[in-house]
Amino acid sequence: MKTIANLKIGESAYIKAFLQPDLSLKLLEMGCLPGEEVTLDFVAPLGDPIGIQVNGYCLAMRREEAATVEVI
Repeated sequence: MKTIANLKIGESAYIKAFLQPDLSLKLLEMGCLPGEEVTLDFVAPLGDPIGIQVNGYCLAMRREEAATVEVI
């Protein structure tokens, strides 16, 4: 299973599903919709947070949160 946390910088994928229902509402409100393309833009020097391009803007999220978003 591949998640946003597994992407390499510059790699793109499409959101497939959310693994934690309680966190999925927060991510949906931020524009992380199933079928939406995401691209990993940056990883902070210590590995957390990460920055992704989604729905036309840059979104920073914790690696722990990114690990709950399954991508294809």
